[in-house]
Amino acid sequence: MSQLGTLYIVSAPSGAGKSSLINALLAEKRDWPVQVSVSHTTRAPRVGENDGEHYHFVDLDIFKQLIKENAFFEWAEVFGNYYGTSRVAIEQALAQGIDVFLDIDWQGARQVREMMPQAKSIFILPPSRSELQARLTKRGQDSDEIIAKRMAQAQSEMSHYDEYDYLIINDDFDSAMQEFSAIVKSRRNEQEKQTCKHQATIKELLEQQS
Repeated sequence: MSQLGTLYIVSAPSGAGKSSLINALLAEKRDWPVQVSVSHTTRAPRVGENDGEHYHFVDLDIFKQLIKENAFFEWAEVFGNYYGTSRVAIEQALAQGIDVFLDIDWQGARQVREMMPQAKSIFILPPSRSELQARLTKRGQDSDEIIAKRMAQAQSEMSHYDEYDYLIINDDFDSAMQEFSAIVKSRRNEQEKQTCKHQATIKELLEQQS
């Protein structure tokens, strides 16, 4: 009996903290077989970003060729740049029993659910619009014009929260992290997964004594 990993779709408006929560879980639960999906993008790397770690950075021609080859679970154009999720990389990880976190928007989530309905989905909300704007401004990655566009788009994005299995309000980061971890731990403790993990123990417990 093989144990398949779980695909977690994680969505939120930019600045709500989804990437921070995912990275914190990976750092804290190093003994768990978990990883984050590394997407392809046509945008330029930001300061501190490395190819193959944060994104696979490719030019537009290569990205369009990958679309033709049906290489993506989903892809989308966001603020003039293209983003896509590798189908093969995720399927290989799940087959090895690794849980995979997929950081995508609600439109991409719909595409992934159509191909993988067993995926679990989590939506992260900020505590308020004012706090969301403050976070976007504080991180200093985008111009005022881009921040204004992200804020305008945020309400539309957040209206799709009810399409997801789980909802977390990221007000206090530590509390949000505990909720996020509990979701993953609960899934890992389901009977089928525990049976796969502890086959030898269960067999020994149920063996008839002579």
